[in-house]
Amino acid sequence: MTTRRLAAILAADVVGFSSLMGQDEEATLARIKDLRREVIEPKVQDHHGRVFKTTGDGFLVEFQSPVEAVRCAVGVQKALASNASEESSQGLQLRIGINLGDIIVEEDGDVYGDGVNVAARLEQLAEPGGIAISGKICDEVRDKLPYSFEDRGEQEVKNIARPVRVYALRGQKPVTSGRESRTPRSSDKPSIAVLPFTNMSGDPEQVYFSDGISEDVITELSRFRELTVIARNSTFAFRGQSLDVREIGRVLGAGYVVEGSVRRAGARVRVTAQLVEAQSGSHLWAERYDRALEDVFAIQEEIAQSIVATVAQRVVDAGEAAARRRPPEDVRAYDLFLRGLRVDDTFTPEGQARVEALYEQARAIDPTFARAYSGLAYIHLNRSIDVISGVRPQPDEHKISALRLAEQALALDPNDPRVHSTLAYVCLNSRDFERAERHLDLARAMNPNDAVIQIFWAWMQGVRGKPERGMTAAALAYRLNPRHPLWYDMFFARLSFQLGHYEEAAALLEKRIYASPARHLRDMGWRVAAYAHLGRLDQAASCGAELVREIAAHWRGDPTARPSDYMDWLVWSSLLEKAADMERLRAGLRLAGLLA
Repeated sequence: MTTRRLAAILAADVVGFSSLMGQDEEATLARIKDLRREVIEPKVQDHHGRVFKTTGDGFLVEFQSPVEAVRCAVGVQKALASNASEESSQGLQLRIGINLGDIIVEEDGDVYGDGVNVAARLEQLAEPGGIAISGKICDEVRDKLPYSFEDRGEQEVKNIARPVRVYALRGQKPVTSGRESRTPRSSDKPSIAVLPFTNMSGDPEQVYFSDGISEDVITELSRFRELTVIARNSTFAFRGQSLDVREIGRVLGAGYVVEGSVRRAGARVRVTAQLVEAQSGSHLWAERYDRALEDVFAIQEEIAQSIVATVAQRVVDAGEAAARRRPPEDVRAYDLFLRGLRVDDTFTPEGQARVEALYEQARAIDPTFARAYSGLAYIHLNRSIDVISGVRPQPDEHKISALRLAEQALALDPNDPRVHSTLAYVCLNSRDFERAERHLDLARAMNPNDAVIQIFWAWMQGVRGKPERGMTAAALAYRLNPRHPLWYDMFFARLSFQLGHYEEAAALLEKRIYASPARHLRDMGWRVAAYAHLGRLDQAASCGAELVREIAAHWRGDPTARPSDYMDWLVWSSLLEKAADMERLRAGLRLAGLLA
């Protein structure tokens, strides 16, 4: 019995094998044997790979993780370089190619398919002692590993129908974003990156507090239309890296960088901040604030105003003053909220329960703190979304609670754009499209530099049948957050699908659901439809069968439901308003052999 799966394949062979064999067969074979035993097998084991085929001068390895595949390749090449003077490996060099693709696995463990074939072709394109990777691998690892990648362009390779984008792995340098092709780099507005403020309190547990201040400075700066402000998770990726601020500015596309530190002691807090011009490294402004803890919000606003005055040469007008978020009455509520925010992206039931407890404590201490209500609204909405209770499920207790909490947050602080975007997202998931769009429009007007609001607004346009408008906002979201989380790609993939860009949609969805497909059933459905529209019908049928099995395993609705009911749920829960968009999705599912 054969099976299919997505895997990272590493292919390698010895450079100049025929020539080496011609000089001394026995010695060459002995050295290759030593190479496998002393270098290859230990490195593959360290990185959780599996050697599934060896030849006289090469080997093929399967990895579940593209990151581990690249780490293994780098480790092998470094070991060969450092052992070049040793007898066992003297004179041996490898070429290595790595690809991410669909593979066929036989009962005996052997592997076939284009995923393997492309890796073998990439290996032939690699330099002696070098590593060549495909575009899919590069997209997966470039924001996770400290290496740079040289784009070699699209290459025609033997027996592969479409050209393959090839990258050569280079030295250990800061990585750049994988979204240059869809991210506008030029802007007339000054761009600013706020690095995570350093926790100087002497207690590592206080890092959540310094992170919270850093994020709130980002939020304050984002209110100013004259600035482009890089999102939090892009700038926080540089935590702990001893990089020159000029290099950070280059990587993030920022003209200015904000650095700072926070020292908290009892009821006092000391915050230092400085503004640096990224290109020259020169300091434009610096200040130290030594205040009571309750003044932390005033400090954030002063920092933002000082930076804007220096960079954008302007003063806050009345409209922007009205858009300020309302600070909590009790700073303890803010402290608890920051503790929860730090682990808010832990989507296990246990992790969400911990976050919920912290937000509830914050609300109990300060019942007027709007952000605690918004945080709780998201937790309840996530619990509702995770349950498949029927084709067109009625609002359950969690969805009702999410709406109630989001509306309470709005009543408490109608000037916070994230409050509006939270309510909009809750309304969207209840298919109240007009109300959702109205509040997202308000959020976007209040804070045009918030990447999360921009990507939500982009998908809102797709929901309402205007994907072209959505693409413009999605490109801005990528610009504001070049190291964005993978869920951004879900929205971009769906917009691409609506526009008929099925290849890009499929590639993005493959990456999003690679590790845990069961968590992303809707994405699995869109991927199946994209494969089918591309004519990759065998792949679509195989993935479609897996989709039906997974939905059945998670179904909590009518126990007599059939696969056609599963597809109705998938289309309905994809939150499309226009019949033409729903039919495009259904058509792809039908091409894959599903009853849609």
